Amino acid sequence: MDKHIDTLVRAALEEDIGSGDLTAALIPETRQATAVLISREVAVLCGIPWFDAVFAAVDETLELNWFATEGVLLDVDQKVCEIKGCARSILTAERTAINLLQALSGTATVTRRYVEQLQDLNTRILDTRKTIPGMRLAQKYAAKTGGAVNHRVGLYDGVLIKENHIRAAGSIAAALSRARETTAAGVLLEVEVENQAEMQQAVEAGAKRILLDNFTPDQLRVAVSQKPDDVTLEASGNVTLETLREIAQTGVDYISVGALTKHLRAVDFSLQFNLD
Repeated sequence: MDKHIDTLVRAALEEDIGSGDLTAALIPETRQATAVLISREVAVLCGIPWFDAVFAAVDETLELNWFATEGVLLDVDQKVCEIKGCARSILTAERTAINLLQALSGTATVTRRYVEQLQDLNTRILDTRKTIPGMRLAQKYAAKTGGAVNHRVGLYDGVLIKENHIRAAGSIAAALSRARETTAAGVLLEVEVENQAEMQQAVEAGAKRILLDNFTPDQLRVAVSQKPDDVTLEASGNVTLETLREIAQTGVDYISVGALTKHLRAVDFSLQFNLD
């Protein structure tokens, strides 16, 4: 993760600073300042390692003091962090650091809302690969911070046989057979199905993890009642906070929610700047 943080932070700073911060250059080089980060809304704090890395990359002499820890629920107008040091450096790092913090806090916050809906049930929330390019690991970290379970990170660490894979392979059975031949033991092997008939085909072919795509609650209840004990079911498709609990009450093991990472709403943070 450290390598990913470094890569993302350096790319973000290069994008913002380019050949130099022309505005910060207006500030005397020796001017010192203190800046306080304030949360403007109730939110789950997430992204401290990225925030710290931005300021360290700009100026490793800056001092950061956090008043909240990763994953805690922030109040409105809560003092979150204090940064001390060179005024130029703080101003240069400010936007990139907050951009990352507000995005990851946004993902963690919405994830927490989904997870809290199911506190009294056994169904777990999963994230997906529907992430911002270049921010996959960061967003999955944020979803986990919010209480979700990480699904496969990418195409390299799990098999999810979807509709087009099945068509290309010829059948669910053929796709599963080939997957068993090419996939190492312990790697996620899952089949997506769109109706009860396809689910039965997947069960008969020996699938142990089945994704039920766009099943209605009634269809999910039937699927749960008919599955073998050693088969795990995941529901997906058009999941919202309003529909989540009804889906979970059908008895599925997991619900995957693309909205956790693709419908990003940044958390509102403000940096109050004071010269020393």
